[in-house]
This record gives sequence, structure tokens and C-alpha cells, in this order.
Amino acid sequence: MPLRYHYLTRLGIIGGGQLAKMMALKARAMGFHISILDPSPHAPAALLADRHVLGGYHDPRKLRELVDACDITTYDLENIDAETLLALEKGGHRIAPSAQTLQIIQDKLTQKQTLADQGIPVPRFVEVDTLDEATAKAFGYPLVQKLRKGGYDGRGVAVLQTPDDLANKLEGPSMMEELVDIDKELAVMVARSKSGHIKCHPLVEMVFDPIANICDVVMAPALVDKKHEQEALAIASSAIEALDGVGIFGVELFLTTEGKILLNEIAPRTHNSGHYTIEACITDQFEQHLRAIMDLPLGATDLLIPAVMVNLLGSTGGQGTPEIQGMRKAMDIPGLSFHLYGKAETRPFRKMGHFTVIDRDVHQARTKAQTARQLLKVVAIQPTEET
Repeated sequence: MPLRYHYLTRLGIIGGGQLAKMMALKARAMGFHISILDPSPHAPAALLADRHVLGGYHDPRKLRELVDACDITTYDLENIDAETLLALEKGGHRIAPSAQTLQIIQDKLTQKQTLADQGIPVPRFVEVDTLDEATAKAFGYPLVQKLRKGGYDGRGVAVLQTPDDLANKLEGPSMMEELVDIDKELAVMVARSKSGHIKCHPLVEMVFDPIANICDVVMAPALVDKKHEQEALAIASSAIEALDGVGIFGVELFLTTEGKILLNEIAPRTHNSGHYTIEACITDQFEQHLRAIMDLPLGATDLLIPAVMVNLLGSTGGQGTPEIQGMRKAMDIPGLSFHLYGKAETRPFRKMGHFTVIDRDVHQARTKAQTARQLLKVVAIQPTEET
């Protein structure tokens, strides 16, 4: 039996990936008993968990098994059975963010409509069941098609510049969104407790891999003026209030070439754009999430030192057992911290780890990070056998 303190200690995490692993590291330091639900016995968070429920994220029986054994349950991904979680909540179980919040965010159209209804500035969008030439023409090119459900890390998104691109359209219920002229892509981690208290981490700037459309580099702080910074933080905070969110949320925004701030998407969990907080902030995103869902006082979010975070993506040369190359030379760079997620297989563009470089000058941090990314490679040394 785990020790019982004056606050709840049995934490359940749906998902066992890198976000769950980093959350479990912080939860263990804070004295929580940790249970995870993941279909893989070798999930990154498995070695840190006190209990591992082997099962899928859409298995009602396994979800109930996890939730029944915990005082509070959270998650590290959105693609889970929200209906079962809603029923468990109605039965008295604590889940944060709530199943209702999750349901809104899972559906990109519902998410966008909910935000627009609350006056949150978002790109122009419309629902589309079947995308054809007439529908696209009526909306106007260029446009972005997004599947309503299931997309992540660039998947489920198609950019259609002209009618010729309709050959690349996505099949399934989706939405069309205007292709915004972007000056910068921004993000902020917003934490909201059950009591309604809100704190934001610093606004950051994201750079995306042009091929995989995956967040590649995060710079903290974002190089924007004070007006746009304050506007972005206010919009992000208002969005989480509109969703009645409890926990920490990754809020992605656009700064347009016209100087407008528009909200792009929200993730109801810790987020890739917040990894820099581990080295650079008083309270990192994982501890802040735990504080928020437990309704404990939220921690200070001050940026102690500028930072640049870079994702370590699997190389394009195949898939198989990962080998990290260049670590010794990279670790010799002052201010660099290395995080390896412990995934058993690498494949092209899979997130295998990240590194963060801190420096008193964000430009120097960026230069050091560029040097490190030339050194660090994740390659497959043992191809996976085809079945």
C-alpha cells in the first residue's frame, strides 16, 4: 500500500509515452503512487510506474481498471475513449482535464467553434463533410484541410494551394481553414487549477520541420514585442477559461504578417513546446500540471534563463533499433541538457528525445543548439523485420 498524505497520492496516467515518463519523474519526486495505461510493455514510462495496466486507450474495461485504482487520473494524449471517461466521472471519479473538455478538444471543429463562440480570435473556418472542387473554390484558395479527429504531429492536415492540390485532400469529416500569412508560430503553456487560478509560462517561438510539419525548435522567450506577448497570453488564458480547463494546456498561436494574434490549436496536456521549462523555469510544466489537477497552489513560472529546445527526430534512413550518434561531442557544449525517451524503435521523424541549451543570450543559445543538432543523430542500426 502506498503512503497516504493529506492530499491525494494515487495518480493514474492514460498513456505511457515520453510525456507520461517526464510527468512520472516529477510525480515520483512529489511522492505520488503512479499507475499507467499503455498497450506496450516497453512504453517509456513503464520503468517509472508502480503499476502498469496493459491495454488500449479505447478499451473501456482497461480504462475502468486504471481509474478505479487511482485517486485522480490524467492523460498524455488526446486519442482516448472520452465517452468511457465521462461515465467514470459521473460515477464520482476524478479526471483532469475533464472528459467534457477532452471531447471538445478532440474534435478540431468543435474546439474551434467553441473558441469562436467565446470571442477568441481564430482563423476563418468552415465544416466540410466531403471536400470537392466546388466546396474548396467557394471557400477560397489557399486553404488548410484538417481532419476533425485523430490528427497529431502534422498528420491529418493537408495544405491545398490550388485546385491541382485536391489530389492530396484528406478523406473523412474535416474542416477547411484559411491559410494564414504567418510571421511567427507561437505557443504558451497555460495552467488552470480547479479553483480557477491561472498561470502562464513564458511565450515561446516555434519553428517547424518543413517536411514532416513537426515542431522542430522552440525558443524561449519568443522574440516579439511586449504588446503581442501580452495579447497572446491574454488570448490563451481566455481560451482555457472558455473550456473550463483544469490542468496544463499547450496553446498554439499565430502572429500574422498583419500583426494579429490568432489561436491555432490547444492540447489538453503537457506539450512539446513546454519541455524547455525543465531547465529554464522555476516550475516546469510537469510539476505545474500536477499542482493544477490536485488544486494545489500553482508554482512560479518565471524564466530563469533563455533557452532553446530541439527535438531529436528519427533519421530518414529506415526504422529499427535506435543508436544515438554524436552524444559525447554534443554534451561538451556548455548549457546543453539531453533527454532520451527510451523508445525501443526509431523510424523517420519519430520523436526519440530532445535537448535544451540554456544561455544568458537567446541568440547564443540558438547558435549552440544549431551546432548540437548537426552532431546528434538518431539512426536505425537493426532494421525491423517485416511480417
